[in-house]
Amino acid sequence: MSKYDILFYTTNGCHLCETALLMVNSLQEKSTSISIKLIDISSDPLLVEKYGVRIPVLRHFDLGKELGWPFDEDALAKFIKIDD
Repeated sequence: MSKYDILFYTTNGCHLCETALLMVNSLQEKSTSISIKLIDISSDPLLVEKYGVRIPVLRHFDLGKELGWPFDEDALAKFIKIDD
């Protein structure tokens, strides 16, 4: 298993990313076993090409599955697999 379970693709000034991050932080409070790494796509032209119009996007590090915007807390919880 990697150090990070979930990669969160984002960039500065993205209001949708800020909204998604609030949801992610709320879910992380319920399960500290989930580790999330924020990745600013603006520093990598390949990431900008891949995710530029799709962010925010979460990606399972090991599984490679992605969850792109729009999503709600229920979809996010299922994706991260947090049980209340």
